[in-house]
Amino acid sequence: MISPQTAAPEQRGATASRLPQVEPALALCIEKTRANIRRLADEPKACAWATDGNYFGFPEGFYDISNWTTSFLTGMALLAWRQTGEETFLEQVQRLAPHYRRKVFERDRDTMHDLGFLYSLYSIALYKLTGEQAHRETGLRAAEVLAGRFEPRGQYIRAWGRMEEKESEYAGLAIIDSMMNLPLLFWATAESGNERYRDIAVQHADTTLRCFVRPDGSVFHAYRFDPQTGLPLGPDNYCGCSVESHWARGAAWAIYGFVLSYGYAREPRYLEASLKLARKFVARLDGDSVPPWDFDLPPEEKPLRDSSAAAIALCGFQELLKHRPDEAPLAAAQRMLARLCSQEYLDSDPSCPGLLRKAQVGDGLGQARNVYASWGDYFLMEALSRESIGEPGFWTARKNPVNLTW
Repeated sequence: MISPQTAAPEQRGATASRLPQVEPALALCIEKTRANIRRLADEPKACAWATDGNYFGFPEGFYDISNWTTSFLTGMALLAWRQTGEETFLEQVQRLAPHYRRKVFERDRDTMHDLGFLYSLYSIALYKLTGEQAHRETGLRAAEVLAGRFEPRGQYIRAWGRMEEKESEYAGLAIIDSMMNLPLLFWATAESGNERYRDIAVQHADTTLRCFVRPDGSVFHAYRFDPQTGLPLGPDNYCGCSVESHWARGAAWAIYGFVLSYGYAREPRYLEASLKLARKFVARLDGDSVPPWDFDLPPEEKPLRDSSAAAIALCGFQELLKHRPDEAPLAAAQRMLARLCSQEYLDSDPSCPGLLRKAQVGDGLGQARNVYASWGDYFLMEALSRESIGEPGFWTARKNPVNLTW
């Protein structure tokens, strides 16, 4: 077996990246993932964020309703398997299959809108890579459960809470992050022929475009609808600095989510929305190339960076380049990737499970803080993989198993 460190780019079906930082950074991702995926398979759990980079201390179980992060580590392992051909990555990921199956077949009450994050980077990715029908079945069940969160009166997917909880503060709530869950529904239609999944994805994307995207190309984090009538009530906020501010990670979810929706639905309005949001995102970057966690912070607040927002936006820019190379922000993407691979952001200590420093989370008191975040690590590795071998992540419409030949 040829390792990624020794194989020439043409032997891996790749074209060499223009950035010299890519291959060393990708090798570091692979090295850390080798240890992380074994620990995850030994103890399935959420691995969201950590101040010290040790995701395995995060106090949330795999079956907790709020878990949306486990698959960022499985996604990294499958990227590593595709990159290197080392069977240990696939073997460790496969050990988790009974848990993913149980979550949607037996514990489906304990799920929320982030089934797309969980199953696109697990069951769907495994099915695309191996063709194994068991993963297809689990993926289709996950899409069915996600479709059950659709509120037809308001034409949106409810974000949080159990669907039977009609008096919860989360009743009638949609959030911008859900744009990244739509590929699961689009895939389910492409795979099964059931147009209901596509219809739900399109209706939710159109509602997001109508209610979340401001005329200037910024976005709201959340939006409320009347739970009984579906009528729009107005914007809300759980993650940004304020209701009217421009939360960087939310903008990144929207940039990538809309261009992925365009790849499936071929509706030009989604491509134009992604471009509009990307132009705004780039225009608001300063000399660091990694955005502050919110573009509209008050002058007295310390402008903490969010490396995870940069990594997600970077993947969106790469996908835009596929469809609109004339307008995609290529120069900004290259600067952003180089910055994320710098010592200030990339932790090269092999004993630390985390990769990217300076991702952002809230502290529950309305203030932000910097941490390591598993989602930032995954999207950085996806961007590096695309730069290295030209293969996208697992969100796009390809059906056939990859021919893994090294």
